[in-house]
Amino acid sequence: MQIFVDVFLIFILYFLFGYTHTFLSSKKNKYFIKNKFGNLIAFYRLIFNIISILFLVLIFNYAPHPDITIYDLQNPYDFLILIPQLLGLVGFFWSFNYLCASEIIGIGQIKRWLRNEYDMEDLDEKTTLNIRGPFRYVRHPVYFFSILFLISRPTMDLFYLITFICAVIYFYIGSIYEERKLVEEYGDLYTQYQAMVPRILPLKIFNPYKIKETF
Repeated sequence: MQIFVDVFLIFILYFLFGYTHTFLSSKKNKYFIKNKFGNLIAFYRLIFNIISILFLVLIFNYAPHPDITIYDLQNPYDFLILIPQLLGLVGFFWSFNYLCASEIIGIGQIKRWLRNEYDMEDLDEKTTLNIRGPFRYVRHPVYFFSILFLISRPTMDLFYLITFICAVIYFYIGSIYEERKLVEEYGDLYTQYQAMVPRILPLKIFNPYKIKETF
């Protein structure tokens, strides 16, 4: 009976994280912050990221950790599975290379604010549409490579398995909300991209998006 209670609590904690994360990143909330604090919204992205990290740390430290091992790979499989994990890590940084890291972290906004160059209409981030590199094969390569990294483990316990499942669910739901904003901002440009490139799984790796022909 205790195991079901523990699993339920873990799911609830991750649900609360996902709900809070989605609410705080919503445009409605950002407009509220802008109207309330003006151009101080430049600090919002960094604060948002710090809160998210702290929330996850609390979950990892204080959520139940059932003493159940799903699998424990033996030699040489425990070594071989590190290969896709490494590919996931490399792919993650490859994808990040095509994004503006300073904007995602929240540093770029603060720098513009310090130079009195911050535009409140950017809300908490100055967005750009990037469909080069890994974005030619999948619309959310950061999510794909994160999933590859997370699943490629030599040992899997119940807590980590639930964490992985919740991460995949969150990535998918999060991608829906992200793309609504992108369609609103870029219109037909993004809907055309959606029609030609898979969401998270790179199912068309041998037929990459022909950027030069359409953009």
